[in-house]
Amino acid sequence: QVHLAESGGGLVQPGGSLRLSCAASGRTVSSLTMGWFRHAPGKERDIVAGISWSGGRTYEVDNVKGRFSISRDNAENTVYLQMNSLKLEDTAVYYCAARRGSDIVGVSYGYWGQGTQVTVSS
Repeated sequence: QVHLAESGGGLVQPGGSLRLSCAASGRTVSSLTMGWFRHAPGKERDIVAGISWSGGRTYEVDNVKGRFSISRDNAENTVYLQMNSLKLEDTAVYYCAARRGSDIVGVSYGYWGQGTQVTVSS
């Protein structure tokens, strides 16, 4: 079993930054592909970024490229999402997810955290 716990959400003004953290626990966490998803009101939950188990491959959705970056520290079993230049449309609940398998996008994730709210507002 894998347990994921997000932290770092909050209220930020447009143009500001936040760093989300996802603490993972369980067997072979360091071998898991990890992803960050978000669910905004009235929209479907979509992937924002993902990272391979080694950190050697990353993915960011087009509308966050250059603003968000994903990283992981396998020694600390933690995955991060650094979010810069935040926009109003980045407001959503952000979820950490994990999956067994090397694909990052276009696949299902089997483990999910509870989510953390990110609100971008002036």
